[in-house]
Amino acid sequence: MAQANVGTTEEICDVLVIGGGPAGSTIAALLAERGKDVVLVDKDHHPRFHIGESLLPFNMPLFDKLGVREAVERVGMPKYGIEFVSPHHAKPSLLEFGDGWQKDMDYSFQVRRSDFDHILLKNAAAKGARVVEGCRVTELSFLDGGGASAAGTLADGGTRQWRARFVVDATGRDTFLANRLKLKQRNRRHESAAIYGHYINAERLSGKQEGNISIFWFAKGWIWFIPLSDGTTSIGAVCPPAVIKERQGDVTEFFTQLIGMCPALSERLKHATLTGPATATGNYSYGTDRASGDDYILIGDASTFIDPVFSTGVYLAMRSAFIGADAIVTCLDRPAEAKVALKAFEREVARGRDRFTWFIYRITSPAIRALFMEPGNPFRMEEAVLSLLAGDVAKDSPIRFRILMFKGVYYFKTAAAKLGRLFARPPAMAPRT
Repeated sequence: MAQANVGTTEEICDVLVIGGGPAGSTIAALLAERGKDVVLVDKDHHPRFHIGESLLPFNMPLFDKLGVREAVERVGMPKYGIEFVSPHHAKPSLLEFGDGWQKDMDYSFQVRRSDFDHILLKNAAAKGARVVEGCRVTELSFLDGGGASAAGTLADGGTRQWRARFVVDATGRDTFLANRLKLKQRNRRHESAAIYGHYINAERLSGKQEGNISIFWFAKGWIWFIPLSDGTTSIGAVCPPAVIKERQGDVTEFFTQLIGMCPALSERLKHATLTGPATATGNYSYGTDRASGDDYILIGDASTFIDPVFSTGVYLAMRSAFIGADAIVTCLDRPAEAKVALKAFEREVARGRDRFTWFIYRITSPAIRALFMEPGNPFRMEEAVLSLLAGDVAKDSPIRFRILMFKGVYYFKTAAAKLGRLFARPPAMAPRT
């Protein structure tokens, strides 16, 4: 990027964080706690709507470190496990996090993101970050002498300018820096699109399981069912982009048609009402060539967005913020170690993401569906998978070997199914003479 003119009206800070979602608010709070002068700029005023309401049990220790667990508990619906529903199996499969490898990681929450994100943003401000809401960053230039100059536009037309030693892109799917640096690449291994809406009076599971997420497989993909504490339920259909392009009529009508293809879900919604028009998103799986460079990092969805089937979005975003905060402190306090710190940041963030993507890329395959619908625990493989789905992606996790075993079973079942289809074919007719 070209060097910008540095004006006298620029506000000076150590770190400029662009984006006030879970990733941005988390890293702003952590850096401010460690004595850095942080400015956090968000284009919206909070609270504001955002999709992606389901959290993982491994979020809970992060909430403790931030000091927000009690606030999240007040707005959340307890979530103890996952219900899988398949049209090819007679009954649903219910998996509980408490049966996983780490027995204490037994629950998390479903949250309205407007409330949850606001909690994290206020926490960043309470820790000392200077929060600017309703301001869209429109210009950013890295300076020859190090650091960056940025400008933003307020809703009333006013402007703000900053000069920072380091920049964090936490802009989510806006991918502010990735677009400008031409780092963004569509994920061709797993293309997905979604249509979603909120319902009232949807039929939930009973008792302790009321807040569990449900995953419904259907002919076109899969559908999430996320109960919220205020009585509404978030429901979304995830399909290949080509399916969405097939639609005729408006988005809400097509959403209703997709739900109609899933009888088990339709039964749960027979007395339910959609609270407003459905919303569609285009192909949204993407990644970046890199997630860091001189004086900047990309965290959360600003770097990578993967299919949300296992509710990984908020957890991976916050985890990347914790890892990123350590890297930034090293870059600012010990510049000679900056390149090593940023490489370690990228490596650890990618490792966590990749532990999930193997499952995500195969979620609609018959072999994976069978393994989730007919679970068993030989060699404690089920416990390992449950801990992974709870968020256990640490490099030194004890579940790694069991996950490799699970993958081996998957490949065996897939190969066996292919052989079965091959030998089930009728013999070719001999040519007539």
